[in-house]
Amino acid sequence: MSLGLKRGIVQLEPHDKQWDEIALQTIKTLKSILGDDAIDIQHIGSTAIQAIKAKPIIDIAVGVTDFDRIMAHNEQLQQEGIFYRGSDVERQLLYVMGDMEKDTRTHHIHVVKWNGTDWKNYIHFRDYLNANENVALQYQKLKEELESKYADDRVTYTNGKQDMIDNILNCK
Repeated sequence: MSLGLKRGIVQLEPHDKQWDEIALQTIKTLKSILGDDAIDIQHIGSTAIQAIKAKPIIDIAVGVTDFDRIMAHNEQLQQEGIFYRGSDVERQLLYVMGDMEKDTRTHHIHVVKWNGTDWKNYIHFRDYLNANENVALQYQKLKEELESKYADDRVTYTNGKQDMIDNILNCK
């Protein structure tokens, strides 16, 4: 099993059932640290979609009502190898796991307002693609095309997926 990529690199791997097990273990760790400050924690992103290839980085969404209460856990999270990386995306806190010295990431943990737009989009996208394999495979095809062009440019790769993601999110 492959898990983790150097920051900025795009490399797709076939779906691996171990990703689900690793996500569940990470969710368990997060719940033990965050307690009631996290309303819900879910495995999201392409590693949570059974039919498609994904970058071997586990995405987790943590739904909260108060970002400050999560920030109060930063020291304990860091002791578990979960590092706060800021809020690059508006209305989200980003935590990462991996080998910080080698600039390799195994997990992206997105803290968002529970039941807010970001939370709903993460869950809907995952559930829609798991329920619609042909759309999931179209999404995979786009990802593969972008990977072949932008393997060293994750920002352009990610931006290249946005129109299709938006179309899928409009299929509510």
